[in-house]
Amino acid sequence: MREGNRMRSRIATSMVERLGSVAVIGLACLAQTLETAAAGGPAPEPAAGDFPSRPIRFVEAFGAGGTTDYLSRVVGQKLTARFGQQVVVDNRPGAGGNIGAEMAAKATPDGYTLFMGVVPILAAAGSLYGRLGYDVLKDFSDIALVVSGNYVLVAGPSLQARSVQELVALAKAKPLRYGSAGIGSTLHLAMAMLNSMAGLNMLHVPYKGGPPMVTALAAGEVDAGAPSLTLALPLIKAGRLTPLAVTSAQRAREFPNLPTIAEAGVPGYDLTPWYAAYAPAGTPAAIVKLLNAEINAILRMPDIQTGFAVQGLEAVGGTPEQARQTMRVEVKKWAKVIKEAGIKAE
Repeated sequence: MREGNRMRSRIATSMVERLGSVAVIGLACLAQTLETAAAGGPAPEPAAGDFPSRPIRFVEAFGAGGTTDYLSRVVGQKLTARFGQQVVVDNRPGAGGNIGAEMAAKATPDGYTLFMGVVPILAAAGSLYGRLGYDVLKDFSDIALVVSGNYVLVAGPSLQARSVQELVALAKAKPLRYGSAGIGSTLHLAMAMLNSMAGLNMLHVPYKGGPPMVTALAAGEVDAGAPSLTLALPLIKAGRLTPLAVTSAQRAREFPNLPTIAEAGVPGYDLTPWYAAYAPAGTPAAIVKLLNAEINAILRMPDIQTGFAVQGLEAVGGTPEQARQTMRVEVKKWAKVIKEAGIKAE
């Protein structure tokens, strides 16, 4: 028995010497992992390793030319430069953003599919639609808030309104039409909430995205709308759209003299659009952490902050937990607004 033990000891010693110290460390780590698993404890979180080793897809749900498309391309270009791997924007518009959101939510959770989401739209979707192919709080891994923006209530050239009060008076006197970027879009929610809170009955005319809606508004096809400042600024500066108020609770830096809708006669009105980056739920925490760090670094770049400011956007950043808390707050807010206003996906 003792001779057998001595023999096994000599064999083990010989194996250790041949494997070397690196392998011994690896075996020790493996043993520790197995002991932890046997004890019922959590296994160590895998590292990001060589991620990314191939191109990344950035899903965008509202078509080329809009704010989410702009953000996806700007952030994607910076990630391409930092990672040395191409980040390709994949435009998947339709169904109020639900087509792109569902595609991203159901993608393989390996970090190679990202999603640029509009927080109010994602937050409202569960209350607007009877059935969705995804759950915003269960099917996404939050990466980071990217920017906050603002929408601006504007009148088209066919509408003789220079204030919110004048718009409300005209809408009560005759039928008016408002445009949106599609059913369930933030542009739809902004105007539907105004309809409800101001006691109006303006007709909803959905378009396939923000850019065609703004074009139609400037052409006089619809009377009013609430596009993002990113989309509206060029046409406002050209005198083709008349700004009446901003949708957020605070005035926009670009228009310090322009009131909020709440200040202009609709107390309590507030729609502040947040934009955030997501990955499918189950994406390894190490990859989420890496992506969060990279996006935060990008948002701190002076050229990015200057470019965003020109578009009426403000870089935000922060932790995945902060992005998740923002979504929770928005889900509760929009569930209440949609129920009280009777807003439905048409």
